[in-house]
Amino acid sequence: MDSLSSFLYNLSFMLVPLMAAVVLHECAHGWVANFFGDQTAKNLGRLTINPLPHIDLYGSIIVPLMLSLIPGGFVFGWAKPVPVNPAQLHNPRRDMAFVAAAGPLMNLFLAIVSSLLLALFLYLDPTLQANWPPQPGVEPRRDLLGMILVPLTAMALSSMIINIVLFSFNLLPVPPLDGSRVLRSLLPVRSAEVLNRLEPYGMFFILGLLMLNSYIPIISSFIGMVFQIFQRLFLPAFIT
Repeated sequence: MDSLSSFLYNLSFMLVPLMAAVVLHECAHGWVANFFGDQTAKNLGRLTINPLPHIDLYGSIIVPLMLSLIPGGFVFGWAKPVPVNPAQLHNPRRDMAFVAAAGPLMNLFLAIVSSLLLALFLYLDPTLQANWPPQPGVEPRRDLLGMILVPLTAMALSSMIINIVLFSFNLLPVPPLDGSRVLRSLLPVRSAEVLNRLEPYGMFFILGLLMLNSYIPIISSFIGMVFQIFQRLFLPAFIT
């Protein structure tokens, strides 16, 4: 199977989990902001699981697609951020920490649900271990249970991995990631203002860290550590 066919095959298992992870991450920000008094996202129609209002042409489609076609390159992208007006929150400094944390916590929740689904699928069909992972070009099982559970298992595993990566990555205290906004709410006012002034340049910091990761694996080591903790707590035995 050529590289394009392999890419499309893997994309078939990853597309729905990826869209769900990104859309629900953004919705969680808006839902919590609305709970604490800011209806900006609600008034703009962003509290919806419909992916279309959340798609950023460059960040959600063009950039990830271009990077995915580069051999050995990293895949990076983003959704259209949900707008939040801190002035409308009941307690802006405190509530912004909850709003920022809502996105990564949603990804953690989705990762846990995905791991539980893996355990359920293994319980329903113990032969999944012998037929795992599904390989491109390999004849799939023709029985009804196999035709349903094997792709669902692949999607559940993709969802778990995607959400763990998003949860871990967004915890980094680098503007404009959610971790930096939580940290900003905890820091003294002057220190928080310094972090706030760095946010317009945050994308350059992130790209720099991603490129530096090839030489000094700071990001991948952190994500790997989070994954190992998650693995011990939630992963079914047949994936480990």
